[in-house]
Amino acid sequence: MAECKPVENEITADTLVVGGGISGMTTAIETAEVGKNVILLEKNTSLGGRVAAMNQYFPKLCPPTCGVEINLKRIRSNSHIRVLTLAQIDKVTGSPGEYEVTITLKPRYVNEKCTACGDCEKVCEIKRDNDFNYGLDKTKAIYLPHLMAYPPRYVVDPEFAGDEGLKKCVEVCQYGAIELDMQPKTITAKVGAIVWATGWKPYDANNLDNLGFSKIDNVITNVMMERLASENGPTQGKIQRPSEGNEVKSVGFVQCAGSRDENHLPYCSAVCCLASMKQATYIREQYPEAEIHLFYIDVRSPGRMEDFYVKVQEDEKFHFHRGKVAKITEVPGSKNVILEAENTLTGEIVKTEVELAVLATGMVPNSADEPPPMETPLDDYGFIAPDPNTGVVGAGVANRPVDVAASVQDATGAALKAIIIGRRR
Repeated sequence: MAECKPVENEITADTLVVGGGISGMTTAIETAEVGKNVILLEKNTSLGGRVAAMNQYFPKLCPPTCGVEINLKRIRSNSHIRVLTLAQIDKVTGSPGEYEVTITLKPRYVNEKCTACGDCEKVCEIKRDNDFNYGLDKTKAIYLPHLMAYPPRYVVDPEFAGDEGLKKCVEVCQYGAIELDMQPKTITAKVGAIVWATGWKPYDANNLDNLGFSKIDNVITNVMMERLASENGPTQGKIQRPSEGNEVKSVGFVQCAGSRDENHLPYCSAVCCLASMKQATYIREQYPEAEIHLFYIDVRSPGRMEDFYVKVQEDEKFHFHRGKVAKITEVPGSKNVILEAENTLTGEIVKTEVELAVLATGMVPNSADEPPPMETPLDDYGFIAPDPNTGVVGAGVANRPVDVAASVQDATGAALKAIIIGRRR
């Protein structure tokens, strides 16, 4: 696998795939397995994207160790795929079939000699917020990104690369793998087509002042719930209240937190209703007596996922409330939270007290903040708009809000489109 070798200044490939999440990995694999050379570029420290941070995902409710690990195995065994992490695109010139891309590789401060033995982490005394767990815990300043990290190498948080405390890590490493003076490197890639699979980020719940995320301990987001329920998460899979670590006996799910709202996200992210119902099953499995309250505008469970919705409705401890939560407040002393909503069927103002509230924040395309090159058209929300005249192909959530299964299907189509474009070389 070429990723573990030093990167030359100029590389060539049939397709450049930007984004190493489930869509990007799928596009790269499908392209490489028909004999085309692919560069898979990821700006973060590891492949896997948002799916790697999930506890389970539809339709089979698999853990990421199922789907992501299979993809990583296929990537490792395919000589047609070149993986570049900590990479960002600086410039793209040319036309479909003949692109020249300038890429900057940021320093990892750990070279290919790393065996992930963990000796450096043991002696490191510097801690940082763990972004993989959405700040719910901390890691050392030198760390392995997550359980399935690829490349399987440690990385140094650049904020602490110059800290004297990291010299202990250098001294203890018997392989000479830590290079704290490592510098950025610029390379050029010549490719026939570009696939933009940069995925999404959760809408920033700090913008939702009325829902108390930044002020109330026991208000979390849906992505944080995935990490709490994960065995490799901050609590080893034990779902508990952030305020004191207690078990939860009642949980409120707040749908459309910021979504379908002209002041925040005007659109529906399509997957949030089912994601909350899925997360409710996590809670019910751990706490059979827990009461679940889900507040919604209308429930959206497209296609065969309707069966899952019907099954959840049969649970007598799962209560559906038609009404969008307008306000969340904290109960003094107990740190419970009160969800206040108007029942749109009766007009009644309902106040429900629960021990934990989960905000179902929507999906924001990363392409909105980091648009594709070559003046690729975007829609009003930052998703890639279809355009047959551009050589940049969108894949997965770069195109529209979709679940994992739809992202994989979409990525397979993107691979075919890129192969056709690349033939113009």
